[in-house]
This record gives sequence, C-alpha cells and structure tokens, in this order.
Amino acid sequence: MGTSSTTTTTTSDTGPTAPDGSSFFGFEPYFGILGGYDSFDNRAEFNSFPNNRRLEGAQIEGVLGANLPIGPVFVGVEGFGAKGFGPINWEYGVRGRGGLRIGESGLVYGSFGRTWIDMKDNRGFVNRDDWVYGLGVEVGPRDIGLGGLTGQSGARLRLSVESYDLKSIRPMAGVIFHF
Repeated sequence: MGTSSTTTTTTSDTGPTAPDGSSFFGFEPYFGILGGYDSFDNRAEFNSFPNNRRLEGAQIEGVLGANLPIGPVFVGVEGFGAKGFGPINWEYGVRGRGGLRIGESGLVYGSFGRTWIDMKDNRGFVNRDDWVYGLGVEVGPRDIGLGGLTGQSGARLRLSVESYDLKSIRPMAGVIFHF
C-alpha cells in the first residue's frame, strides 16, 4: 500500500496586485470634461490689457489622456483644450501627471506641462505660451462609499488647481471617464 500526496497551487490570472488589490501594472485611457475659472493676477505681465480690465473668465475644458499604474503610484500624460467665456478665447496644451493611487480608483497627483493662450481680442495682449503647474485629486464611487455603482471602470470626480507660470490661479472641477 502506498500513500499519495496532493499539492495544490493557486495562481492568479491577473498577476501581482497593488496593496489595494487592484492590478499592479496596467494602462488606463480616459477622457473628461471640466469647468472652472481662470484669473491672471500678475499685473506686471498682464497690465496692458485694454481698459485696465482683469484677464479672467469662466472656461469649459476637455481632456484626453492615459495613466500607467505601477503598484501604489502612477504616471500619465494628457492633452487638454479649454474654451473661454471672457477675454480668453482658447487655452490648450499638454501635461504630464504623477502621484499616488488611493483605494480602487482614487488619485492624488501633481502635474507639469505647457499651455498656449489664444485671446479673443489681441489689442494690448499678445497670445502667450508658458509652463503650467498643478495639483489635483480624483475620487471614484467606491472611494466615497458608493461601491458597486460603476465597478472598476467608470466615472471619477476630479478637483484640480493650476497656475500659468505662477501668474494665475485656475481651479477646475469635472468628471473623468476611464475604461
């Protein structure tokens, strides 16, 4: 009589995971729409605007990008275009992002890129381009207690603030759809 032994090995089809249980490495394309307000406060550079008006106004922005999650962190790149409702006609550019993954779909990040500003009325103000810096946070339904609403893909709320070469403040809020 012989004895037989059985060994059971469990393997995961998804590969290694991050501390929150999501995939350790992946690719997340996304698009979104945001709204906000851009206010240029540096009079030294922007004081030649006609009638001494402030260079400011509401904007609606579209973004298209991709994130590369790597364990508990991520890096990404996005392009953006914003239509202005004031003296600013268009703002557009590209920025890189990097930061921490929080929960299943949350992100806390910093961004850095280049932006171009196109004015509606160029009298006294030429179109400009310069560096843009920012901070932001994105939260998904599971991260705020609404588990199961969209699963791992779906919508995230984004809150961000940027500055055009530290001469403006641009708070934005909107929805990002990732898949």
